[in-house]
Amino acid sequence: MYNRLKNLRIKNKLTQKDISKVLEISQSLYSIYESGKKVIPVSLLSKLAKKYNTSIDFIIGNTDEITPHKKN
Repeated sequence: MYNRLKNLRIKNKLTQKDISKVLEISQSLYSIYESGKKVIPVSLLSKLAKKYNTSIDFIIGNTDEITPHKKN
């Protein structure tokens, strides 16, 4: 999961500071989340999924399908 967070951030040419602003948290806290030293809350995973146009399932490794399913 944590490698996926980092890879998504890098793929989108964003810094930890950029993402911390999106999540409204400090860069140091985001760094702790991205390194896996602390579990990232679902509410923040949801914001990240929206930012990266993917699903929480992709971020946490439940699927390798990066494109989110469409809502019915």
